[in-house]
Amino acid sequence: MTSAIGTLKGIEGNANAELRINCLLDAAQYFYVAGQAFSAIDPVLAAIELATRVNQRALLRKALTVIGITYADTGNMSRAIECYEQALALVEELNEKHSECSVWLNLGVALLYCALYRDAIACFEHVINLTGGDPVLRHFRAPAFANIALCSLHMEDFGRGLRAAETSVKERGDPTSASEALSRVLAENNYTRLLLEVNSIDRAKERSELARRFAKQSGSLRAELSASIAEGLYEVHAGKVDVGTSRLTSALERARMMRGSMLREVLIALVKAYEIAGQPQRALIYLREMMEVTRNTQQENALKHLRIHLEQLGQAYEGPQVGTTPLERREAALRGKIAEQELFKSRIEMLERLAVTAELRDDSTGEHSYRVGKLSALIANEFGCDEDTCYMIELAARLHDIGKIGVPDAILLKPDKLNLAERQIMRTHTTVGAELLSKSNIPHMQMAEEIARAHHEWWDGTGYPGNLSGSAIPLAARITAIADVYDALTHKRPYKEAWPIAAALVEIESLKGKQFDPQLTDHFLVLISRLRDEHPDVDKFLGQAARSSPFLRARSKIWDTLQRSKNADGTGSDSRLDLQR
Repeated sequence: MTSAIGTLKGIEGNANAELRINCLLDAAQYFYVAGQAFSAIDPVLAAIELATRVNQRALLRKALTVIGITYADTGNMSRAIECYEQALALVEELNEKHSECSVWLNLGVALLYCALYRDAIACFEHVINLTGGDPVLRHFRAPAFANIALCSLHMEDFGRGLRAAETSVKERGDPTSASEALSRVLAENNYTRLLLEVNSIDRAKERSELARRFAKQSGSLRAELSASIAEGLYEVHAGKVDVGTSRLTSALERARMMRGSMLREVLIALVKAYEIAGQPQRALIYLREMMEVTRNTQQENALKHLRIHLEQLGQAYEGPQVGTTPLERREAALRGKIAEQELFKSRIEMLERLAVTAELRDDSTGEHSYRVGKLSALIANEFGCDEDTCYMIELAARLHDIGKIGVPDAILLKPDKLNLAERQIMRTHTTVGAELLSKSNIPHMQMAEEIARAHHEWWDGTGYPGNLSGSAIPLAARITAIADVYDALTHKRPYKEAWPIAAALVEIESLKGKQFDPQLTDHFLVLISRLRDEHPDVDKFLGQAARSSPFLRARSKIWDTLQRSKNADGTGSDSRLDLQR
């Protein structure tokens, strides 16, 4: 298959373009179904390039949807959402209702993967509205309702989830194929878990038995594991703790061989089961394993995408031609410096996307990383750092929380105070981020690695992960720490409301010499005072770079489309996809 792809890519000219594009997409489908999603990326990108060149709009839409699915499945959510946005623009141009439903459904799944549940629900509801009474589009309704049920389960909106789950299974009817049986099992799994959350034990038993029945019809390991999760959780809720946990433990052994998303799902079920059973220590064991699985999977995927990104850029870099006169040499040196800065910026673009995606679960606008980067650079300038250092700090500080890609959603999105075990897991984002950056194989990444590792160290030595103190904490990390805390305090998070700027400044000043470098704190307070005088909207000023992000621009366009479809005046949606709200 690889040699066939190479042959297709090697054909010059545009002859038989439609056939070549379809062959490339078939090859990608082969790899995806075989569980080799990363191998699917190359042929799809080749199909996109050829379809663009010959202006095959329908095939380009198809290829963009396929690459979106592939990116989402391999953890590159920012690229997936960008591709879906481009596909939606083509769908509107081509007026393809069936394709429009498909793209919106897959976009919703990508947002669900990002734990952006409200945004995902908005997409699924849009799919349902698009289907109307059209019998040709009716088959999109069941998966849309099933995914709304899953989002609602995560959001603990159990009433909405139960309504969606019930509608989903009614829309489906009895399955007639293995793939339909698998989809029905996944829907029954969600239905069972929602019923258990409202203590409807008898109905949960009925749904879990249906899940088991359809799992046998499907014959797939994924269906079998999903049915075991439903049955095991039902048994634990029904007081059959030993039976239920034994079933889930058996499922875990099979999931470890399979790996992938089902391993994480079984671990989540075991954590839940042991919490219900009043055995927090056992729950903690599986929570830590889930953390390890999440971290390893996300880090491995991130590094693979980074490698693809660097290969596309080309690692070769030729320095500027040096002139003979002093003026020419100075001009060449300046050109070289600018070129090196731009090269570094383009190389870390993929990491920046990952960092923003990780932050979306905390900050739905996606601007936090950009604001922290800009504010860190301004503090560095106030402190007296040279222009090159300030530039590097701005880019490096954007990556400060990239390690959050390894933190489970249940912890990062928890609205209540974290317990001790959860705090320990949350704290690992510093070392996870530093480790990822150290493996990135990009020159000049030391500063970003230091910031990721040390931005939660305290001046008095009581921070983490290394209990560093004073000037032993790298300067760039000390600067970023102030910018990060200020931005976090002054913006809403899942676990807190936004603080007024004045209150945030009082808090930071009170921590001078304890959490923060005293000298840097003084510079920061002077800087913020000046910024408030110079800029009516300091947030807008600090987050300006975010508006150049292709990913965030794509999200904004998606929001606009949803708003237009919701109401003529653009009101009525509870989604948080837009940049400025």
